[in-house]
Amino acid sequence: MSILNVEHLSHSFGERVIFDDVSFRLLKGEHIGLIGANGEGKSTFMKIVTGQLIPEEGKVEWAKHVISGYLDQSSILAKGNTIRTVLQTAFDQLFSMEAKMNQLYMDMADESIDEDTMNQMMEEAGTLADVLNAHDFYMIDAKIDEVSRALGLFDLGLDKDVHELSGGQRTKVLLAKLLLQKPDILLLDEPTNYLDEEHIVWLQRYLQEYENAFILISHDIPFLNSVVNIIYHMDQSNLTRYVGDYDKFMEVYEIQKAQKEAAYQRQQKEIAELKDFVARNKARVSTRNMAMSRQKKLDKMEIIERTIEKPKPEFSFRNGRTPGRVVFETQQLVIGYEEPLSKPIDFLLERKEKVVFTGANGIGKTTLLKSLLGIINPLSGKIETDQYLQIAYFEQEVFTASNKTCLQEIWDTFPSWTQYECRSALAKCGLTTKHIESKIQVLSGGEQAKVRLCKLMHQEANILVLDEPTNHLDIDAKQALLDALQEYPGTILMVCHEPDFYLPLATRIVDCTEWTTKVI
Repeated sequence: MSILNVEHLSHSFGERVIFDDVSFRLLKGEHIGLIGANGEGKSTFMKIVTGQLIPEEGKVEWAKHVISGYLDQSSILAKGNTIRTVLQTAFDQLFSMEAKMNQLYMDMADESIDEDTMNQMMEEAGTLADVLNAHDFYMIDAKIDEVSRALGLFDLGLDKDVHELSGGQRTKVLLAKLLLQKPDILLLDEPTNYLDEEHIVWLQRYLQEYENAFILISHDIPFLNSVVNIIYHMDQSNLTRYVGDYDKFMEVYEIQKAQKEAAYQRQQKEIAELKDFVARNKARVSTRNMAMSRQKKLDKMEIIERTIEKPKPEFSFRNGRTPGRVVFETQQLVIGYEEPLSKPIDFLLERKEKVVFTGANGIGKTTLLKSLLGIINPLSGKIETDQYLQIAYFEQEVFTASNKTCLQEIWDTFPSWTQYECRSALAKCGLTTKHIESKIQVLSGGEQAKVRLCKLMHQEANILVLDEPTNHLDIDAKQALLDALQEYPGTILMVCHEPDFYLPLATRIVDCTEWTTKVI
């Protein structure tokens, strides 16, 4: 049974074509991985099928009474809402269905309604009642408490304002909301971003056991392989279906790519031979007819387009002057805002160490980084910093709403550069001409991250401080970043939730849970 049909979808942003005559079908129970490089349009696709964007062409049709749940990577939880009130909105669609069902029952009291109409109304009311029962509508309060406890939200306090939550805690609230919806289809846009390892494992187990359908956008290959059975590959404005997990997709995709390249080479050889024959024989009376015949064959030939390889990013970081042996040292440091987030911290970071902070979301890892950098004043204790530090800092999220183009952003940062130098630097990070000339606010999260990494690459730094640098980056970009960090001779201090990324790099892993005062 088809839950979602997308037919002949086309959409673009200015001159940048995102989809060109794309069709898609989701069947009941399918677990789909939606993959592709940064900027191919995965999040745009999600916004179109959920009605947040209207496509230029094409049709999106959902099956009747299907309930969908969408986890958006850029969802905003408004200040003034508590965790409880956000979770209660999970049932908005069900409340609407209840109101419609009650209205049908009221309308059925009208004695002027004919028998056929009455039967139709009774059937629809019965269908709505079945949907409400299937989604545990009459156990809302109990379900909220149950799911909140399972995700650790109950310990945070359900009356806590969502504006006070960390990025990972907000993601957990949104996940909890989806679970409470008990949707027929889950639409998940990079759900593992900002989740700690414990809850990534939990989400993986949940999706493995999920009976209904879902569409998952993720650049985490082990995670994808463990939960999906269908891959849709978004590439060069097209969408192609593959049966199996990501590894199976790559196996088939590489074979198809090799076959297409071989066919392209054979055709190019044939075209060259035909053109050569026509050129040598069209002027001769005796061979003119044969030349015309070959020219007709050339004219009718369906040309095989060579696969254009996307530019793969190449990152490299400039090392600055050599600092002293001790880069950072804290003594009885207590971090926080109005209330402390940590116990007294004694921490030492030495030159050339590559240290990774791990631990659950919301315990203060980002706050600790900002305290070490002097961005946030500590509540008490001491921080000693080497006087010769040259710091390059990658924040979790910045300039999403910037009205500048990528080119303007880099030129403003490095005003002495020529336009060619700015474009070359961005291209090296895997951005195309269309990306470079686009406004930052219309780029995907991964493309924005590449612009920010471009700025960092051209700073002289003897320490890189990186807060979740892999969020939103596609597979090629993550590998290129890991390669660059492994080659970087300076010091690295990083917050990261992806063991596959940081384990090959780290000289020391610090679990910040041991410092926190918060309930995890």
